[in-house]
Amino acid sequence: MQTHQTRGTAMHRDPFDWIDERQARLRTAGLVRTLRPRAADSDLVDLAGNDYLGLTRHPEVTEAAAEAARRWGAGATGSRLVTGTTELHARLEEELAAFCGFEAALVFSSGYTANLAAVTALSGPVGSDTLLVCDEGNHASLIDGCRLARAEKAVVRHAEPEAFAKALAAHDGRAIAVTDSVFSVDGDAAPLAALAGVCRESGAALLVDDAHGLGVLGDGGRGALHAAGLAGDADVVATVTLSKSLGAQGGAVLGPARVIEHLVSTARTFIFDTGLAPAAAGGALASLALLRREPDRAGRVRDVATELHRRVTEAGLVAVRPDAAVVSVRAPSPEAAVRWAADCRAAGLAVGCFRPPSVPDGVSRLRLTARADLTDSEVAAAADTIVRTAPTAA
Repeated sequence: MQTHQTRGTAMHRDPFDWIDERQARLRTAGLVRTLRPRAADSDLVDLAGNDYLGLTRHPEVTEAAAEAARRWGAGATGSRLVTGTTELHARLEEELAAFCGFEAALVFSSGYTANLAAVTALSGPVGSDTLLVCDEGNHASLIDGCRLARAEKAVVRHAEPEAFAKALAAHDGRAIAVTDSVFSVDGDAAPLAALAGVCRESGAALLVDDAHGLGVLGDGGRGALHAAGLAGDADVVATVTLSKSLGAQGGAVLGPARVIEHLVSTARTFIFDTGLAPAAAGGALASLALLRREPDRAGRVRDVATELHRRVTEAGLVAVRPDAAVVSVRAPSPEAAVRWAADCRAAGLAVGCFRPPSVPDGVSRLRLTARADLTDSEVAAAADTIVRTAPTAA
C-alpha cells in the first residue's frame, strides 16, 4: 500500500517546476530573454543584425534566392549525402574556396553546425590523444564543439599567443588551436599570424572561425586569414557563415581537400543534417558575385564601424576600438543595457544587447554592427541616439 502511495505521489510531481524557479532568478538578475518578431518592413535603422554589407535585401540576391526556390524547391529534401546536394551547393563550395583562397570547401546548414563539425571531426576518434586549445573568448559554437569532442581541452587567456604556446608545449600528441578571427562580443581581432607561428613551432593545426572576417577583412573582403597570408596553408582550416556579410544563411568549412573529404565521411552535423535550403545557396552565390564586383563594400563597412566608435567615445562612452564591423559599447548593468536598447528602439534605432551568459567577462554591452549601406547622415544620427539615450552611469 505504501509503495502504491509513493508511486502515486511521484506520478503527480511536476517534472518542470524547477524552470519556474530558474526563470524567477533570471528575472531578478535582469537576464530573461524574449522573442521580438520583426516586421517585413520597418522604419528602424538596423545596427543589431549582421547584414554587414547590406546584401540581404539586395535585388540581385533576393531574386537569385527566389529563382533557386522556384527551380529546386523550398527545401533541400534530405541530408547532403542523400538528396540534399544540388548543383547550387557544388557551385557555392567552389566559389567560396576560390574567393577565400582555400583548396576546398564544404557547405553546412548553419555556421554553428560547421563549427561543431570542424572541431569534433578534426579531433579524431577516441584515444587519438588530441589537445584542443581554445581561446576563452571564442563563440559558443566553438566552445560547444570542444565540449562535444572526445579530446583533451585547454582554455587559455583571450588573444594571447603565449598562453597558446604554453598549453601546446605541455602536450606531446596532436593538437589544434581553436580561435575566432574576430570575436563577436567586442569585435577585436585575434593575432592570427602569431598564433600560426606558435602552432608551427609545436606541429599543431590552426582552426579559425572567420564568421566576422569574411566580407569585411582581407583584399575585397576575402577574410581575416587571407589578410594574414594564411589562406590555403596546409595546416590551417577556416569556418565561415553565410548569414552575415553574404546576407543569406548557412555555413562552410574551408581547408585542404583531404580535410574536407574527411568531414564528408565523419562530421555528424554534415551526415545527419538536412542540407542547406537551395534559396540560401542561391542567395549566397549572388552575394559572392556582388562582392567580387564591388570590393569597396568591405572597406566601407570598416569605415562605418570606425566612425561609430569615434563618435560614441568622443561623447564619453566606453567602447572597444573595432577591428572589423562590430562596435561594443559598455553598459553599467544588465538592466541598464536592456533599458538602453529599448530607448534606442523607441527612438528608431535597433541595437544589439549582450548580457551574461552571452558575454564571457560578465560585462553587459550594446553591440553595434556596422553596415556598408548606411549613409554618413544615418551613421551620425545613430551615434547621436546612442549617446542621447545612454544611462548616466555608462
